[in-house]
Amino acid sequence: MSVRTNLAPRGKRGGNNVLVYLVSLIVVAITVGPVLYGAMGGFRTNAQLAEKPTGLPDPWVTSNYSGVLSGGSFWTYAVNSTVIAVITTLVAVVFGVMAAYPLARYKFKGREALFMVFVLGLLFPAAVAVIPLFILVTRDLGMGNTWWGVALPQAAFALPLTVVILRPFLMALPRELEEAALIDGASRIGVFWRIMLPLSMPGVITVAVLAFVTSWNAYILPLLLLQDDMRTLPLGVADFSTEHSADTAGVLAFTTIAMIPALVLFLALQRRIVSGLQGAVKG
Repeated sequence: MSVRTNLAPRGKRGGNNVLVYLVSLIVVAITVGPVLYGAMGGFRTNAQLAEKPTGLPDPWVTSNYSGVLSGGSFWTYAVNSTVIAVITTLVAVVFGVMAAYPLARYKFKGREALFMVFVLGLLFPAAVAVIPLFILVTRDLGMGNTWWGVALPQAAFALPLTVVILRPFLMALPRELEEAALIDGASRIGVFWRIMLPLSMPGVITVAVLAFVTSWNAYILPLLLLQDDMRTLPLGVADFSTEHSADTAGVLAFTTIAMIPALVLFLALQRRIVSGLQGAVKG
């Protein structure tokens, strides 16, 4: 009887593992499938796509990708997206760390209430505020059709997530390190810059990647604020799709190249992102 009792849970666990792997494979297929289809479709001609939409390239055609890369408009879109994403990331990370540090390391009246303001900011999507932002940026600040006019609002909306992720990191750091540094003569800023910030670097990298990718994929705000040569890659994809609606293979190639930077960044830093999110949960 004891043998049967011990074998039953193992069998149940094995069945659960199979179910988990099956669900994981389905999720991966749904997620990666469209990406692979778009990338492979860029190596095909429109005739091949019309004849056999799900087939492999035969022969492989590189003219779609070379045509996109040789076009000047693509690089204009890419530069705009890169500059805006970098500005957004720097502003969100710098001000996010500056806000998360006192909320994590200092005790003062209203600290938790102030932190809840950032938490509630996660529930406030940017799409709700596009019209007020458009009026504020274009009429009041005079920053319409500029990099900063898009980057600053995007950084503001990235700030709540940055603070929510970084605060547990900073709270989990031992206070003995801070006290020892102060005894040795370090200033508060020195403690933050030389000790706290390096130790919380996994969280900083996590929020930086999230801010960069979110800015890179942003569509609504750039659509309202940017025009002509200031437009970003997501807008460029929409423009290219409209202008070359009959060139399906070219559109797939343009879309694939546009998502490569964010995809490569995620793949290169995926371990740090996961460790950063785990640290935020543990903290």
